[in-house]
Amino acid sequence: MTATATPAATRGWIPPLLRQTPFRRYWTGQSVSLLGDQITELALPLFAVLVAAAGPAEMGYLTAAALVPNLLFSLLFGGWADRRAYKRQIMVAADVARAVALLAVPALYLLGTLDMTQLYLVAFTVGTFSVLFEVCRSTLFVSLVSRDDFLQANALLNGSRAFSTVAGASVGGVLVRLVGAPFALLLDALSFVFSAVMIARVEVVEPVPVPRRGLGLREGLTFIARHPIMRAAVSASTTINLFNYMYAALVILYLTTELNISAAVLGVGLGLAAVGALIGAAIARRAAERFGVGPMYVFGYLMFPAPLILIPLAGGPHWLVLAMVFTAEFLSGVGVMLLDTAAGSLQASVIPDELRARVTGAHRTINYGIRPVGALVGGALGTAIGVRETLWIATVGALAGVLWLLASPIPRMRRL
Repeated sequence: MTATATPAATRGWIPPLLRQTPFRRYWTGQSVSLLGDQITELALPLFAVLVAAAGPAEMGYLTAAALVPNLLFSLLFGGWADRRAYKRQIMVAADVARAVALLAVPALYLLGTLDMTQLYLVAFTVGTFSVLFEVCRSTLFVSLVSRDDFLQANALLNGSRAFSTVAGASVGGVLVRLVGAPFALLLDALSFVFSAVMIARVEVVEPVPVPRRGLGLREGLTFIARHPIMRAAVSASTTINLFNYMYAALVILYLTTELNISAAVLGVGLGLAAVGALIGAAIARRAAERFGVGPMYVFGYLMFPAPLILIPLAGGPHWLVLAMVFTAEFLSGVGVMLLDTAAGSLQASVIPDELRARVTGAHRTINYGIRPVGALVGGALGTAIGVRETLWIATVGALAGVLWLLASPIPRMRRL
C-alpha cells in the first residue's frame, strides 16, 4: 500500500486508516455510492407506488427482482472471481454497468415507455452487477486493511452507510417531490461512476489466486457448513433477512397509503431518524472493545429488529404515528450498525484468502438469496391477509434470528 505523508499536527483528528491514500480512495468511493443507493432505495419504490400504482404483489416483485441475482449468481461469480488476479478491475466494470442500467429509467420515462416490467428489468440488472461487485469487494477490503484494523475500517464504512441513510433519504424524498422519482435516480448513476473512478485509482497488491481446476463452487458452502462461527452467523442472518424483506417489500406502501405519510415528509423524517445509525456506527468499535465482539453481535440481533414492531403498532393522531415511525427507525438504525460492524469484522477474520470470494459468494447465495423469497412472501401475504397483518408477522418473526447464535461460540468471543 502507498500512503501520502502529512504532518500529524494538521491531521491528528483524521482516523489513521483515512491517512492511507488507497483506503481513503476506497472509502470515499463507497461513501458516495452508498449515498446514491439510498436515494434509489426510496425513489424506485415511490415511483412504483405513486406513478405506476403498484399494489402489494407488484412491490414484492420489484423488491425480489433486485435481490434474486444473489440467489442465482453469487456462487458462480464467487468461484469465477477467485480465479481472477485483478478483482479491482471487475469492481470498476460492475460500477459502470450499474450506472448505465439506472440511466435507462429517466431515458425510458422521457420516451413515455417506462412501466413496471422495465422497472423489474432495471432492478434485476443493477442487482446482478451488485453481486459481482460485492463478491470481489471482500478481497479488496482485506488487501487494504490489516486484521487489527478490521473493526475500525468496518466502523468507518458503516458510518458512511449511516450518513448516507440520513442524507440519502432526505435528499431522495425532496428530489422525488421536486423532479420526480425517475430523475432522482440520476444521482445514483453518477455515484456509481464516481465509485468506479475512485476504485480504479486504488493502488493495492491483491492476493495471488491459487491455481485449481473448475470453479470450486462447493468449497465455499462446505466451509460455511463446517465452521461453527460462520454456520451460526449465516443461519442467523438468513432468518432475520427472510422476515426483514417481508417487511421491506411492504413498508413504503404501508407508510404512504395506510398511514398517509407524504413522500417529502417520509424522506426527511426517515433521514432524521437514521441519525440512530450514525450513533450506532460511532459507538460500535468502542462497544466491541468494552463488551466484546461476540456479545455486541448478539445484542445487534435484538436491537435491529425489535424496534420495528412500532411500525404496525403505530396509530392515533398523525403526530403520534410519525413519532412512532421515526423512533422505530432511529433505534433500529443503532442496532443494525452494531450488528453489521461486528459481523463484517468477524467474518473477515475467519475466512481464508484463497476461499474469500467463494465463501462470500456462498454466503450471499444463502443470506441474500432468501431476501427475494421474503419479498415475494411479503407481497403474497400482504395481498391475502393485509399489509399491516403481514408487517406484524415480519417484525416479530425477525427476532428468531438470535436463537441460532446462543449455542455457538459467538456469545463468548471477546476479540476477533
